[in-house]
Amino acid sequence: MTRVEFFFNVENKLEKAADLAESAVKKGRRLMLFSADAQSATRLGHYLWSQPPVGFLPSCRPESDLAAETPVIIDWQGEQLIHDDVLINLQSQHPPFFSRFRRLIEIVGVDEEDKAAARIRYRFYRDRGYEIKSFDVMGNAL
Repeated sequence: MTRVEFFFNVENKLEKAADLAESAVKKGRRLMLFSADAQSATRLGHYLWSQPPVGFLPSCRPESDLAAETPVIIDWQGEQLIHDDVLINLQSQHPPFFSRFRRLIEIVGVDEEDKAAARIRYRFYRDRGYEIKSFDVMGNAL
């Protein structure tokens, strides 16, 4: 069953996604960053290619010829699922295909609209029997 984790009170969701991606890649994991739309996917891709400051996180879109070998896939449509390891959701709704992944990470910002959408996703996962771990980045695990 998919492990579900929520990271709450994130000031900079892009930065947190990059930090989590870097940590996963260092552990040999593969991940998909599920962004809100094409524009945010492009912004995320540019950010990852400049992070960490003394390196980069190799990433590409799922339609790339290099997708099978690239540790980080950035997508917003979910039509080509390259692997099933880690999924970081940056959309306001739950990804319809999340259950095929071993681990799902939800990143929740500080604004009330984002928190309200996250509460709906949280209840969705909980009501379906998923065990959820929550981490308040401003404090400790919830």
